[in-house]
Amino acid sequence: MGFLDHLEALRWHILRSAASILICGIVVFSAKEFTFNTLIFGPLKKDFITYRLLCKLGEAACMAPPDITLTTREFGEQFFVHFQVAFWLGLILSFPIVIWEIWKFVKPGLYENEKQVTRGIVFVCSALFLLGVSFGYFVIAPFAITWLGNYSVGTNAINAPTLSSYVNYITMFTIPTGLIFELPIGAYFLGKIGVISSAFLKNYRRHAIVIIFIVAAIVTPPDVVSQILISLPVLLLYEVSIMVVRSIEKKDALALEEAEELPVPTEETPKE
Repeated sequence: MGFLDHLEALRWHILRSAASILICGIVVFSAKEFTFNTLIFGPLKKDFITYRLLCKLGEAACMAPPDITLTTREFGEQFFVHFQVAFWLGLILSFPIVIWEIWKFVKPGLYENEKQVTRGIVFVCSALFLLGVSFGYFVIAPFAITWLGNYSVGTNAINAPTLSSYVNYITMFTIPTGLIFELPIGAYFLGKIGVISSAFLKNYRRHAIVIIFIVAAIVTPPDVVSQILISLPVLLLYEVSIMVVRSIEKKDALALEEAEELPVPTEETPKE
């Protein structure tokens, strides 16, 4: 397969990925009532599932967001926000298809043993991403909205967030969290090619903790609650990454031992 053939194949994979995002985005755009009143504005409602579950745990854990009325200050803002939401939700819904197209492009260049060890990668990547998005939506968003909505610097300042700022916050709670949850996948491939080892990850655990909190501060709104909520699962994923790399090392060591135990063929001396 020549270079131009690879470019042609890549073009079709990109087109199919873009088409899947477009189709999912159109579906989301068409379902305006459900998209906004149920999904986007869900964490603003006092009967949101997260608040109800917390209240069932006890009065100390019970919380609810303040009464927030979103405003729009620019002409056409609601229309453009509608497009923005349709794009991001279209990307989230089509993420498994996009990953599948990437995998189909990469797969022909892999050896047979590499194809075997990466079997199920599309499912795992998609599951981790959707898990991260769900964590951001159901955990980080309710806590952050309640905390930020109730925060005040004085009686002369009131919270009157715009629709755009609210949607931007929801996006920051979900998309980056979904990508961060892909950490074990990145560790798997880096460990497979020998860039990192379990010993390396253990030795630099303290550095990783600092970096994780810094990244959490960048990708989340500037409040301590959101940073802690996103940092804790990432720290857990870091430990999972150590176990993933360690399992790779054990498999490679076992394969090396089996290879060493195989008898070495010797050349027989030809008979005269």
